[in-house]
Amino acid sequence: MRVLSMATTTDEVTFLMQLTLNSSGSYVQTVWDDQRKIWDIVWLAPETECDVYGTCGSFGNCNAWDLPICSCLRGFEPTNKEEWESGNWTGGCQRRTQLQCDESNNTSGDGFLRLPFMKVPDFAEPFPSRRKDECRSRCLRNCSCIAYAHDPNIGCMFWSGSLIDIQRFAKVGYDLYIRVSASELDSHKDKKLFIIIPIVVAFCSMSFFAFIAWCWIAKWKGEKTKDKRIFEVRQIFFSDSTTTVLKDESQKVNIGELPLFTFETLANATDKFHDKNILGKGGFGPVYMGKLDNGKEIAVKRLSAISGQRIEEFMNEVIVISKLQHRNLIRLLGCCVEKEEKMLIYEHMPNKSLDVCLFDPTHPSQNILDWMKHFGIIEGIGRGLLYLHKDSRIKIIHRDLKPSNVLLDGDWNPKISDFGMARIFGGNQDHVNTTRVMGTYGYMAPEYAMEGRFSEKSDVYSFGVLMLEIVKGKKNTHYYNQEWPLRLLGCAWKLWSEGNGLAFVDETIADSNLKEEIVRFIHVALLCVQ
Repeated sequence: MRVLSMATTTDEVTFLMQLTLNSSGSYVQTVWDDQRKIWDIVWLAPETECDVYGTCGSFGNCNAWDLPICSCLRGFEPTNKEEWESGNWTGGCQRRTQLQCDESNNTSGDGFLRLPFMKVPDFAEPFPSRRKDECRSRCLRNCSCIAYAHDPNIGCMFWSGSLIDIQRFAKVGYDLYIRVSASELDSHKDKKLFIIIPIVVAFCSMSFFAFIAWCWIAKWKGEKTKDKRIFEVRQIFFSDSTTTVLKDESQKVNIGELPLFTFETLANATDKFHDKNILGKGGFGPVYMGKLDNGKEIAVKRLSAISGQRIEEFMNEVIVISKLQHRNLIRLLGCCVEKEEKMLIYEHMPNKSLDVCLFDPTHPSQNILDWMKHFGIIEGIGRGLLYLHKDSRIKIIHRDLKPSNVLLDGDWNPKISDFGMARIFGGNQDHVNTTRVMGTYGYMAPEYAMEGRFSEKSDVYSFGVLMLEIVKGKKNTHYYNQEWPLRLLGCAWKLWSEGNGLAFVDETIADSNLKEEIVRFIHVALLCVQ
């Protein structure tokens, strides 16, 4: 670790600053607060995993708002599928189909795929041209050219070799054109349909008759077979080899008290897991809205076959939530374990997540949530955390508290969810050190992000960041003040130290009759993140 200290004096006031470069490559900028006698973090880099060079390897696309964050470009596949699925993406991707380019005929075998809103790779070869079509023709004629982009000021930008450090942004960036074989283009694939359709029809016909036969056999076996299958599901639940690390806690769970849903029931409830019923996607997999035969609405969390979340985290969530019961924690209604299928069933939250309510301008909450409702949401989250840390019969550290993991019911009551990363602490245990840091950048306490040390204070830090986001109405990871080079936390500290805390409040929820309450919440939030 290397530390650079600097001092600046203006108007008889001395500012002390430290720049720290850790062995992990993270960069931390801190400023000395002489009143509180502590170093305040004003900037931390990288902010997201995508800011680390080459996170997704060659021909890998990084998107910090997706889970998993890395995906292969269209027309490419992981070089090493096992490492890729385990979360190690540095090996990158390789082409599914080799390029057809050659010196004699290189204009009909290849084409370009457009990728919008991209951060383009470094080391581009520029060529002055105002016409985008000229960039395309020049790249197509050059067999070593694998991608191009166009900038009105620079002109053409060409790349050869491997494409590394590609990122997808939300609303800004370049149109990046990737060279692929014609077989990867939609126009070429349409021609193959005439060959594929007869084969698919024959296969579907055979599958249909096989399905009818299977249904007849299943009906013939009757309810006795169904009960036997449920029993086997329970055996699978506890005999799965991936649960050995949770053996002590899993033995304390009475599976007979946890309702087990069949795959057929959940398929019917979600219209066979139709895309129109998807509520969201995370590291665990997609979450579907469903309705049972009795009319009860549910949320079905389905473990994806390519999910980065391991089976241990599925079991961890079942074990942790089965021990909890509080009005501000999501309620687990049951689970489903059949062969490769593993699903969790929760109560449905009609107002979605706090992340959507705060930051999605199209959500109806933008015109409904006044300060009193914000006040209630903050209090509810605080009550839920207090229960996890102090009032529950076991101490639980959530480790991933953020707006998207706080769900809102029909009355805007908050429910803390997603306990896949949670840890159960022993009676005398107050902290744990780990080499496997999990969570979300922007909400992790510095000692956890940099040293792997977590405790109930880690959740308190996340709660403080969340409170500031609610008060300001801005994401910590997206906010940047034009007047000062400070992120959300640094801006809050600066305004508070100047005695101007109300200037930090989102104008849409500011209420002159509640100034003292609002200032008190800002004060509590800053105490949480100090």
